[in-house]
Amino acid sequence: MIGIVIPAHNEEALLDECLRAALRASQHVQLAGEEVQVLVVLDSCTDRSAQIVSRYPVLSLSIDASNVGEARAVGAWWLLERGARWIACTDADSRVADDWLVAQLGLQADAVCGTVTVEHWPDSVDEAAQIRYHRHYQAREGHRHIHGANLGFSAAAYITAGGFKPLACDEDVHLVRALERSGAHIAWSHRPRVHTSARLDSRARGGFGDFLRNLAQSGEKNTDQIDL
Repeated sequence: MIGIVIPAHNEEALLDECLRAALRASQHVQLAGEEVQVLVVLDSCTDRSAQIVSRYPVLSLSIDASNVGEARAVGAWWLLERGARWIACTDADSRVADDWLVAQLGLQADAVCGTVTVEHWPDSVDEAAQIRYHRHYQAREGHRHIHGANLGFSAAAYITAGGFKPLACDEDVHLVRALERSGAHIAWSHRPRVHTSARLDSRARGGFGDFLRNLAQSGEKNTDQIDL
């Protein structure tokens, strides 16, 4: 069984597209009918996220942590306890490609770090800031970016690395560093594709939205260190 973990905190505006994309990926013909369970971890939601999730053939858990690291950890362990051999992570403001799971598994690695494509730049991020972003972002094989919106790992590698830590941000970075220390084979690939939101009202302080906001506010921002 393959598991998809999607943490969500007040994501009613973007959750429909996220779930539709995840379900398409879960039904790809090249998965040869293997079971895929999509799990949404509703973290401290006060909007209509729970109602939206209830309309789809997905699973959900509700927690009150306001902590994306804990939400990912709860979701991952829940799926592992039910027999998941591979866990794929994305975000509720993101849309995975139809062949996302196939691309991750096809790399035959212990873990996969994929890239993201930013779409629908807000007006507050001017053209100069967008150019700075694209100049430094490496959407290619062998990149070194880390995104919770496009991350996958085997059950064995995750357990050996100790899993996600309950961090308010950079939980994905800490997990990948632990995977590296454990000797896991990590594929840094552009093949698994994910479109993500360019919104600046980020749900997690220090996350990708904060990075984009800082980029928009300062032409001096060091964009070499995009490891979110």
